[in-house]
Amino acid sequence: MKIGFLGLGNMGGPMAHNLLKAGHELTVFDLSEAAVANLVEAGASAAPSIAALAGNDVEMIITMLPAAQHVKGVYLGEDGLLAKVAPEVRLIDSSTIDPMSAREVAAAAAAKGSRMIDAPVSGGTGGATAGTLTFMVGGEQADFDVALPILQAMGKNIVHCGPSGNGQVAKVANNMLLGISMIGAAEAMNLGVSLGMDPKVLAGIINTSSGRCWSTDTYNPYPGVLDNAPASRGYTGGFGTDLMLKDLGLATEAAKQARQPVVLGALAQQLYQTFSGQGNGGLDFSAIIKMYNGAIE
Repeated sequence: MKIGFLGLGNMGGPMAHNLLKAGHELTVFDLSEAAVANLVEAGASAAPSIAALAGNDVEMIITMLPAAQHVKGVYLGEDGLLAKVAPEVRLIDSSTIDPMSAREVAAAAAAKGSRMIDAPVSGGTGGATAGTLTFMVGGEQADFDVALPILQAMGKNIVHCGPSGNGQVAKVANNMLLGISMIGAAEAMNLGVSLGMDPKVLAGIINTSSGRCWSTDTYNPYPGVLDNAPASRGYTGGFGTDLMLKDLGLATEAAKQARQPVVLGALAQQLYQTFSGQGNGGLDFSAIIKMYNGAIE
């Protein structure tokens, strides 16, 4: 398939590479010349602008952008995708944004006669590189069915969540829980070690007991417990604190609009806001354990 890909950052770049590996013909655009050059070297073509990408005889366009304002600008702007793309071109937005914005853009696409789904991802940069991402998809079933083979080139767990915006609903709910559970894992690990437990022994007990969760058995925040976790490489790589803070903000804003309480989610947001404000926004979000024991290195 001829695919346009817009947004070649830490997630979008590896996703685009996997589409090339699957044999798709790719045209790419990004404000980063280095990111574009990397994909061109791998076999993609470069578009000089969003409008050029939209008019490049593509059958599908995938976007992976930082925030709702970027998504709205790219799709709804005067020279944006919806102003330039042919109605038969299918649209997939894999950015993580609030459900209301996703539904607004999808409604604008529908008004132009375009078919669009929201398909945010979970799995981090490792999953993006390995092609093992989870896609949470909102939109019509027929549009999901068409997109499925393309998404399977980038992920292994593709879930249709319901109407437009529901992919974002699943993403913000999941990531809110992740932020909360990581704080819980940090508290538990720090408490146990401060009381004399070996961190690996403590993690082993938790991971075979009722406290087990992804934040303890796959992404443990204590250094040295898991060799492949960011905690064991100085909290570099992985999913940044500022990205978690962004997702918690999306969750609390969505909760406000739905008039639903998210007491722990709001507390997690405040803790990550404090941690980021201390200059730690670039560290992996599991570094939140430093708020409990700043001596951990």
